[in-house]
Amino acid sequence: MFNIRVYGILINEKSEVLVSDELIRGSYITKFPGGGLEFGEGTRDCLRREFQEEMNLKVAVGNHIYTTDFYQRSAFNPDHQIISIYYAVTALDEIKAPLRNKPFDFDQQQLKVYEESKEIETFRFICWNEFSSEVVTLPIDKIVADLVKANGTLFQ
Repeated sequence: MFNIRVYGILINEKSEVLVSDELIRGSYITKFPGGGLEFGEGTRDCLRREFQEEMNLKVAVGNHIYTTDFYQRSAFNPDHQIISIYYAVTALDEIKAPLRNKPFDFDQQQLKVYEESKEIETFRFICWNEFSSEVVTLPIDKIVADLVKANGTLFQ
């Protein structure tokens, strides 16, 4: 079974990279914003929907950056193979979602939600000089972080 994921690389005017810090079933994960492709949805539509749902943010989806070209088993379902697709995105609105300054800085309301759903997330920007593959958790994200770092201005 394939699990198709779509992620956005958003680099702001200060050359900071947006990441999502998530607590999923007891695992702390820092990744690029995005999520799962739904049936009947195109990849770019998926990414616009994910940013709208997760951050209440309208984005323009730009250039394709990377699609997984190797086998990656899902960390959450060993019967699934992950295919991840990454695009550059640009915010069309001011970001209204709370942004944090440190990893996994969940507030009390989010922690209450976690008790029921076992999933919460928050967002933060990482300055360009501190951004690298070391700051993200997932294997495919690490490859993309290296690509972005090597070709940063191409994705803005």
